[in-house]
Amino acid sequence: MSEMKKANNPQKTKWVLPYRTQDLQSVYSIGKKLGQGQFGTTFLCTDKSNGSLCACKTIPKKKLFCKEDYEDVWREIQIMHHLSEHPNVVRIKGTYEDTLFVHIVMEVCAGGELFDRIVEKGHYSEKEAAKLMKTIVGVVESCHSLGVMHRDLKPENFLFLSGQEDSALKATDFGLSVFYKPDETFSDVVGSPYYVAPEVLCKLYGPESDVWSAGVILYILLSGVPPFWAETEPGIFRQILRGKLDFESEPWPAISDVAKDLIRKMLDRNPKTRLTAHQVLCHPWIIDDTVAPDKPLDSAVLSRLKQFSAMNKLKKMALRVIAERLSEEEIGGLKELFKMIDTDNSGTITFDELKEGLRRVGSDLMESEIKDLMDAADIDNSGTIDYGEFIAATVHLNKLEREDNLVSAFAFFDKDGSGYITMDELVQACKEFGLSELNLDEMVREIDQNNDGQIDYGEFAAMMRKGNGGIGIGRRSMRKAFNWKDICP
Repeated sequence: MSEMKKANNPQKTKWVLPYRTQDLQSVYSIGKKLGQGQFGTTFLCTDKSNGSLCACKTIPKKKLFCKEDYEDVWREIQIMHHLSEHPNVVRIKGTYEDTLFVHIVMEVCAGGELFDRIVEKGHYSEKEAAKLMKTIVGVVESCHSLGVMHRDLKPENFLFLSGQEDSALKATDFGLSVFYKPDETFSDVVGSPYYVAPEVLCKLYGPESDVWSAGVILYILLSGVPPFWAETEPGIFRQILRGKLDFESEPWPAISDVAKDLIRKMLDRNPKTRLTAHQVLCHPWIIDDTVAPDKPLDSAVLSRLKQFSAMNKLKKMALRVIAERLSEEEIGGLKELFKMIDTDNSGTITFDELKEGLRRVGSDLMESEIKDLMDAADIDNSGTIDYGEFIAATVHLNKLEREDNLVSAFAFFDKDGSGYITMDELVQACKEFGLSELNLDEMVREIDQNNDGQIDYGEFAAMMRKGNGGIGIGRRSMRKAFNWKDICP
């Protein structure tokens, strides 16, 4: 890699864009931070000429280490322009570059992520899932017809344009996308563990891999859990390559056979016989409103969805810290809910109280599922859920974005005020919360984006805002995360 850097003329890799642009701040006023990704930070901005709101993804050039990284950003910009007229793709407004940053200005999607909307609604039906899948796979088909492979399809990369019920769903984040030609194959392993196709893991793939990823999204929409699951990334990858699809456990017996048929055909391990995006759109479950029943799925789906979106040890502990400093106004409703479930006024919720409380609010969760919820919320493994744990477990979906909450939580762990959370500080926190110290080093590796063995505030905030429990892999870290020969002969 160092030889490659030396070989490149620094002047050629200094600029991403082949032309010079206006200064961003002469055109836009920069506002609050909206999100943090592996390579860039997204801010709200206002067009000075007309007052319209946009989103601006700002990429620091110091994170672009070689010519390939510069080319990746340029390709992302090109692909966004290439797809920008599609009604379900985030529209790019313009690009700006200075000596330190590249800025991509696009339409702002204020309606939140796909999963957040599902959880917020409180119910979900096959009919609604079919409508969403028609949009998602429609984007995939459009990408493929335009010679683009997305390569990182996941629920976090689909945003609603607004908070309205009938808001458009928009695909975003084309940072791993590539142009491809018919019959061209790729070998670089990129994507996100739960959604990556088996042929990607074996380093020989084409656009069919996007259909697999969409099939994983569909499975999760209908059941609340990923089809291939394990505690570690290598374990997830082995399941993807060899695991059996589960259509026996809840809620699958209540889901239509035609939905399961579509999933099987999208999660066909042979990319040659897997459905194409166009064939998915022609499947009866997608096109026939009478086939996908408009019946809300079991509330277990929402619980499982929340559980799937959760939580490494650090995130659990941080939510507990945040819960303790929320105002009465923010948690008043949750306080009443806790009191309703805590029937003996002991200040803790037992398994039986949780089971009865959920039954009273109309849930018909199985005991095993209630036990899963109990275990997820019982941070100190005491066998009961205390008030702080209950607030932490039920408030996280809409309170994480506040910067002051994140700052205070980070400061709690950073005992010596160094600006970093060290392994020793994590071990100390685990002891305080009664959590196991097993696999802490693996968790730190997942959060530690610059591989310095400790967690800075930016890495901590990114982990807290990320909806997949801290497991996410980018183009560079995926390449070195696992010895592929262990699972792909």
